[in-house]
Amino acid sequence: MSINHEIQAFFDRKSVRSFQDKPVTDEIKNLIIDAGIAAPSAGNQQLYTIIDVEDQVIKEKLAVLCDNQPFIATAPVVLVLLADCRRWLDCYHSAGLAPRHPGPGDMLLACEDAVIAAQNMVMAAHFLGLGSCYIGDILENKEQVAALLRLDPLVVPATMLVFGYPTRQAEERTKPKRPSREYLVRKDYYSSLSDPELRRMFDDLFAEKDFDQYMTAFCNRKYMSDFAQEMNRSVQAYIEIFTHSA
Repeated sequence: MSINHEIQAFFDRKSVRSFQDKPVTDEIKNLIIDAGIAAPSAGNQQLYTIIDVEDQVIKEKLAVLCDNQPFIATAPVVLVLLADCRRWLDCYHSAGLAPRHPGPGDMLLACEDAVIAAQNMVMAAHFLGLGSCYIGDILENKEQVAALLRLDPLVVPATMLVFGYPTRQAEERTKPKRPSREYLVRKDYYSSLSDPELRRMFDDLFAEKDFDQYMTAFCNRKYMSDFAQEMNRSVQAYIEIFTHSA
């Protein structure tokens, strides 16, 4: 079937890590943020807070704390989306209630809210001619990030987004191929991929690469890396706050 212009945008949008030295107006930035706020939300609670980072010193510190990625510091717009389990708890207290301490489910639900809003933002940016990139590494270095952004203990950085007008090189970069539906969709029940299926999926994506060599290098560089270990440590520290009663 033919794909209309709006749907095609979802296939064309790609991560951008190189931006022109061109400011993004407050009007454009606020429109992107408002598009995020319009996203679906659990109980219409908007279980997130958005930090609009304009202080260059904070941007530079985030670039270091998020696995040393310099483009974060040069991005015209940096937004940190926080899973916020504090705001509604304060509302309950304000109403004279005695609510329970937020648990892991509350935190994950707030993370879902934040990431759904974030996806609205990156697509709004794409429609407006801006590039964007998700920064999952905001989950690393819990203590330093929490201190830098003055986070409440019940607030977790779910993701970070950077925006700007892409350079020509970024615009021309080929978007990485995605796996086809047959490897990602299951009917009614979950089942893992067999070894032949795993290798066929890999060949579809990287026909010119050797499966075993690629997996060995990728596992060592990413999955077993120091930053992945640090992310797990930090996330565990965030979760522990939600697994103990106040």
